[in-house]
Amino acid sequence: MNVTTTDLRSRFAAALSAMYGAEVPAYTTLVEVSTEVNRDHRRDDALGSIERVTAERHGAIRVGSPRELADVAALFAAFGMHPVGFYDLREAAHPVPVVSTAFRPIDTDELAHNPFRVFTSMLATADSSFFEPELRARVDRFLDARELFDPALIAMARNITADGGCRPEVADQFVGRAVDAFALSRDPIDAGWYDELAQVSAVAADIAGVRSTHVNHLTPRVLDIDELYRRMVARGVAMTRAIQGPPRTGGPAVLLRQTSFRALAEPRRFRDAGGAVTEGTLRVRFGEVEARGVALTRAGRERYDLAMSEDDPASAWTEHFPSSHAELAAAGLAYYRGGDPTKPVVYEDFLPVSAAGIFRSNLDAEPTPGRRPSDVTGDVAYDLTWLAGAIGQHVHDPYDLYEKAATE
Repeated sequence: MNVTTTDLRSRFAAALSAMYGAEVPAYTTLVEVSTEVNRDHRRDDALGSIERVTAERHGAIRVGSPRELADVAALFAAFGMHPVGFYDLREAAHPVPVVSTAFRPIDTDELAHNPFRVFTSMLATADSSFFEPELRARVDRFLDARELFDPALIAMARNITADGGCRPEVADQFVGRAVDAFALSRDPIDAGWYDELAQVSAVAADIAGVRSTHVNHLTPRVLDIDELYRRMVARGVAMTRAIQGPPRTGGPAVLLRQTSFRALAEPRRFRDAGGAVTEGTLRVRFGEVEARGVALTRAGRERYDLAMSEDDPASAWTEHFPSSHAELAAAGLAYYRGGDPTKPVVYEDFLPVSAAGIFRSNLDAEPTPGRRPSDVTGDVAYDLTWLAGAIGQHVHDPYDLYEKAATE
């Protein structure tokens, strides 16, 4: 019997989690504490069974070019993961020079089986508010010369996608090779090149300052993120200063709340201009954790944005949002299956402001560009249409997916 893309996704998520735990031991601690909190704070399973919530993960990776992003899209398609949404982190309060999408399952039954999702960012080298023409040319040459994914792996992925699965022996090989593609490389890093890119952005250096990619974080889901934060601090783990996303209130949980432990200094090797290799450290990978709530409609999202624009969103929250699922449903502010307020549709996607906040809070310092992206005219218009063309796939609108889920 063939292994389906659904089962391949479950194997991939588990194997990637094991690999990342070996690379970043603090991640294992985060998973342990998340599991404890979920066990101690069981509630009804309206937003997902305890089994789903505890097993749930999202990953984050970064690539440098449209070619690399297209390879990622082809690879994840073999795991039943499709591009959903377009995120422009250049438009955040603290701009990051990337545009992103999320690869994830899109059908309700697929999400219930394993909702593994990977937030995937691409370096926006054509944005001259970050990259002057001469530097952009050198970055693009560097990216064009590297090969993040073995062409044979991508060919395997395309065949598996076309066939809807593969034989068990092929599945083992495919998952193993896919996980290896995201392992942290121990090859020496060109110190001068890395430092030059870090003057633009630490994220730019992490993407284009090395010849490989890696998992930047792997995120468990927790039922009570405030309690998790307290327990991690009690264990002596250095956490970022804030929980990103909507404030904690007495009403229904909406959208997504995230926090993380601070990026840890990991040993890396550096090569200087003379060719000498020395030992050093980098802080680029961190342990994120998330709590998910009900998906908001477009009207609900407008209310959310208004609330979050207040000086004190927590105090102003009740001015914008009712205090129960029943009222949210009646006002058309959130999605519920069959309109039943006891059946909320889980928010499966991301918040660009929160993502940028997590990125920045894990940096000791981050240069700020002299101009905002809206002031820049360039030869690439990074938007949803551009993204779909770059990867050769339809990019799903999350609202369309939530509308469909609400009518099932």
